[in-house]
Amino acid sequence: MKFFLDTADLSEIEQGLAWGMVDGITTNPTLIARQGKPYLPTVRAIAQLVPGPVSGEVLATDSEGMLDEAHRLADLAPNMVIKIPLTIAGLSVVGKLTEEGIKTNVTLCFSSAQALLAAKAGASYISPFVGRLDDIGEEGMGLIANIVQIYDNYDFSTEVLVASIRHPMHVVESALLGAHVATLPLKVLKKLYRHPLTDIGLENFLADWRKTGKSFSD
Repeated sequence: MKFFLDTADLSEIEQGLAWGMVDGITTNPTLIARQGKPYLPTVRAIAQLVPGPVSGEVLATDSEGMLDEAHRLADLAPNMVIKIPLTIAGLSVVGKLTEEGIKTNVTLCFSSAQALLAAKAGASYISPFVGRLDDIGEEGMGLIANIVQIYDNYDFSTEVLVASIRHPMHVVESALLGAHVATLPLKVLKKLYRHPLTDIGLENFLADWRKTGKSFSD
């Protein structure tokens, strides 16, 4: 499974890259606005920093506007992936961008039917938002299972990118179901490393060694 960080914070991206666990980045206007930075220059800076795919989102909602913004984003760097909303206009743009060889990430997916349409349109990635479904009492992981099965049934090349991840079990369950990518905030990536028995075990190992009075080179 690939890990994408969902952020617009360059320091977080640098930290994740240093750990060797970040394969790409997803970002959006909301995340960039929280940083108080201009949109396109920030997306460009992220794309220049990250060797893997970087998803930048269009702001327009009409076909012509989305297509224009998609081209402007694609021109920023060769690793750009264009985030397009899952609407009739959006999927028509996905089809055109796919024909041009521009990768797309269809966002705001909340149903299997929507995911099927995105794959038929030629999306490179589909982003089901599991956390937001859980928030309203639906089962986000059930949606991931259904999408993976549908894509396997018809050998679609669209990768399932699990979004709106709230906690480590979302990541683990997504991996068990065969999702291709998890996009997660840095705080959730940090939690994947942690287990209380690991901390206790390390503390005990070090305490036992200190009792010997020896150094590493002895």
